[in-house]
Amino acid sequence: DTVLLEFYAPWCGHCKQFAPEYEKIASTLKENDPPIPVAKIDATSESALASRFGVSGYPTIKVLKKGQAVDYEGSRTQEEIVAKVKEIAQPDWTPPPEVTLVLTKDNFDEVVNDADIILVEFYAPWCGHCKKLAPEYEKAAKELSQRSPPIPLAKVDATAETDLAKRFDVSSYPTLKIFRKGKPFDYNGPREKYGIVDYMIEQSGPPSKEVMVLKQVQEFLKDGDDVIIIGVFAAESDPAYQQYQEAANNLREDYKFYHTFSTEIAKFLKVSSGKLVVMQPEKFQSKYEPRSHVLDIQSSTEGSAIKDHVLKHTLPLVGHRKTSNDAKRYTRRPLVVVYYSVDFSFDYRAATQFWRNKVLEVAKDFPEYTFAVADEDDFATEVKDLGLSESGEDVNAAILDEGGRKFAMEPDDFDSDALREFVRAFKKGKLKPVVKSQPVPKNNKGPVKVVVGKTFDSIVMDPKKDVLIEFYAPWCGHCKQLEPEYTALGKKYKGHKGLVIAKMDATANDIPSDRYKVEGFPTIYFAPSGDKKNPVKFEDGNRDLEHLSKFVEEHATKLSRTREEL
Repeated sequence: DTVLLEFYAPWCGHCKQFAPEYEKIASTLKENDPPIPVAKIDATSESALASRFGVSGYPTIKVLKKGQAVDYEGSRTQEEIVAKVKEIAQPDWTPPPEVTLVLTKDNFDEVVNDADIILVEFYAPWCGHCKKLAPEYEKAAKELSQRSPPIPLAKVDATAETDLAKRFDVSSYPTLKIFRKGKPFDYNGPREKYGIVDYMIEQSGPPSKEVMVLKQVQEFLKDGDDVIIIGVFAAESDPAYQQYQEAANNLREDYKFYHTFSTEIAKFLKVSSGKLVVMQPEKFQSKYEPRSHVLDIQSSTEGSAIKDHVLKHTLPLVGHRKTSNDAKRYTRRPLVVVYYSVDFSFDYRAATQFWRNKVLEVAKDFPEYTFAVADEDDFATEVKDLGLSESGEDVNAAILDEGGRKFAMEPDDFDSDALREFVRAFKKGKLKPVVKSQPVPKNNKGPVKVVVGKTFDSIVMDPKKDVLIEFYAPWCGHCKQLEPEYTALGKKYKGHKGLVIAKMDATANDIPSDRYKVEGFPTIYFAPSGDKKNPVKFEDGNRDLEHLSKFVEEHATKLSRTREEL
């Protein structure tokens, strides 16, 4: 009926300290009527059991009641543990109700529309990631329910509530969404108790911080490193202010938003109330671009207009691309990057600006492209992949284009004219992309053709042939398991001249087409003849000869039944 369990690790100090106390607990519970078994599990050797019970630290104590695990969260003393176990051992004991709310189509809108903020998890009962999240989610729900005001957490079984899942575009599990008065926002936070708690507390605060004094704005301008976004309003009751807060909620993870009710700040910014001001810190301002971009916010202004205004003016004409802001700020292509020793601190600012000014001269003439400077050490791998790390020049340039294609500027003395020529040649389509590639194999007559960066276009993109291509990594276990099956597949179709079975080491070669996205290994695509822009991804978990053959036969356009003359 009731069992006390301890998960421990042999090396863990707390476990060693607790061991004599646990022995005493076992003796006491043995005397109970009926006796209650006490057990321990070495979580390091019984890892499957430990993960089944969501054990992430040692010692972890659980009480099993009729096979159901109850977390013990009290102190590790004989008195407290014995009392808790005896309480759970009572025949009429029932587990405390879950704090996580259960939502169905009948109560979803009522609960969600009424909440200032609520986190909702869409899960599937069979999903492993969901099972792993469940205890952490419940603990977070418990902690957040004790806050003032409480922040509720809820869950929806997306396999039973298919209409709700469809309504919020749920396509994988678990999907977490934050709702504010019924409006959904993506949840991009952690998946364990403390992370969820901290993230939700941060999200429950206002998306925009109030700026009271002019000195703050002046400091943003003087020392700032990123775009400055300030809404200027008459008062909190201003309908434009409400619109601004709502739009800010959509972008709060990527940008810092500010607002002010100060007439002094409004005067300094040269705007009246009901205006959104987007400006760059002084180090990024130039004579080629306005000092600020102002949007008039009315109560009728759409949230999307506010969002568009921020996104449109986020970047200066030539900004500073860093590893920390690259994924959020510099996704637009083509992107012209100039690499050198970029350092805006006081001693090096003049040298950094000297080169940035040369880039500005060119950027002003090509508004359709994004320009940035980047520190060569921050982007050392990228510079190496461009073949520029041994260029011998202090300043190098490249263009990163759509579909992962990249172009390197021939190393030479860097100035505005050289950069302008380079960008012009790119615009006219006269440049050859840089392709990271292993050497072309001399003998490529095996059952599985080896593709490298330089031969991708001639083999995989050959319009006359169907090609099955596997992207692998040399260190990947699943790829090694697949190898004999894949070789057998190559042998099976060796005689069919319209079909090629191929593989490519995606860690040592560039894939020159963005239609072949590789996010994990192995990734397999079928590239049909005549339609190379629409490859079909192999999604079946069974990567054996039978399933791979079925996939090939299903999509082949050229499978001749007659074998080539040998």
